[in-house]
Formats: sequence, structure tokens, C-alpha cells
Amino acid sequence: MDTKLAVIILAAGLGTRMRSDRAKVLHEVLGRAMVLYVVEAARRIAGDSVVVVVGHQADTVREVVTREYPALFALQEQQLGTGHAVAQAMPMLPESASDVLILCGDVPLIRTGTLRAFIDAHYEKDLDLSVLAVSVADPTGYGRVVLDADGGLMAIVEHADATEEQRRIDTINSGIYFVKKAFLENALDRLDTDNRQGEFYLTDIARIGRADGRRVGAMVAPDTGEFFGVNSPEDLRRVETIMGEIAKSS
Repeated sequence: MDTKLAVIILAAGLGTRMRSDRAKVLHEVLGRAMVLYVVEAARRIAGDSVVVVVGHQADTVREVVTREYPALFALQEQQLGTGHAVAQAMPMLPESASDVLILCGDVPLIRTGTLRAFIDAHYEKDLDLSVLAVSVADPTGYGRVVLDADGGLMAIVEHADATEEQRRIDTINSGIYFVKKAFLENALDRLDTDNRQGEFYLTDIARIGRADGRRVGAMVAPDTGEFFGVNSPEDLRRVETIMGEIAKSS
């Protein structure tokens, strides 16, 4: 457990494609709300320094999480984008934290070992920002990770804002970041809504870092399965099947 590390978990969305009035992260996988799997992985890395960003059904999400784990909570009253969500959590981070791991509450298959390997690679390369990326057969709808000729991170471009050339990139953003807190604070203050969705994109911190001459990079993970996000009832059933198979084999 690293005492200089804190974790922010984004869990404020409703998830309209779930066809339910329940907050997305409260949908259950093998009898547990999916966000609990992410909180569990986060606590193995950062102990009590875990901040969950809540929004839709905030009180219920707080209750479900604290029933199993102690955690801190930040409220995103308006859904103004992922960058805005992270900004709500920043005041809740411990002063002792110098690095921040950002996770999504709808990716319950993520493994602690993968996160630790990601963090170790970041420290080994002495980066200011690392993005965990994955290559997929069909990247439609996902943010593309744009790399330079040397494999350095140039930008993360949301699907709605990508050019036709960028949409042919099959390396996508998993939504998992590891970043120096001081740089994150600076970059969040410089986000704007000049994009198709009119939101504060967290992905723009990669572009800001690159422009500032910061050391930014991407780690492309070998296993695509554990980054599978739940966006629909079909996704939920798929994740539950995978997790059930894992439980049987362990």
C-alpha cells in the first residue's frame, strides 16, 4: 500500500442505456453492486485514501459502499463531464497524496495486479501522466489514444470529436489514469467545453501535458477483458458470466 497515492473513482452517472432508473454502478454482479469491486481493488492499493464521486442516487451509492468499505465521497451535482467529476474530488484528497489513480466505477473486472503494474511502469518511466490503453477489434464509441512515432502519448480524442483518420485507430482509452496531483490540479483548471458534447473532458489533460512539455505516456495492456465497461444490460450479463467463471476456477 502506497501512502502517497490516492484513488478517485468516477461513479456519478445514471447510465441511460441500462434501461433502468437505478444509478449504473448500483447494478449487481454476482449479488454485489459493481462499484464495490472497483472500491475493493482501489483499497488494496491506497487503503483509506479512496474518493468516490457520486451524483445520481448519491445517498444510495454512499450507503451501499460504506456498508462494506470506509470511503470518502465527493458530490457531482451537475453532470458536466469527467474532468468536472474529478475536479469535485480534488478537495477530498489527503494532503499527503502526491499521485492520483483515477478509475471508473463501471469496470468491475479490473484487477489489482494490473493496476500495480501500471503504477510501477509510470514510476519507472518517471512520468507526470500515464493512461492505461487497450487495443480492440471495434473501437467505435471509445476515445482514441493517439501516439507518436516513438509510442509517446500525443492526445486522447473522444469518438465524437475524432477525425476519420483518428477513428481508424484501434487503441482506446480505458478511462484509467495515473497522474501527479500537482499537474492534475493545474490541468483541471485549464479545461474547457470546446467540444461536440460541451463537457469538461478529463482526456484533455493529455493534450495539456504534451503542450506543457510534461512527460506523458500510455501503457497498452495485454488483456482487454478486464477493462470491459458495463453500459447495457447485455454488458452486465457478460461481465457476470466472466466473473462467475473466474470464481469457479479460483
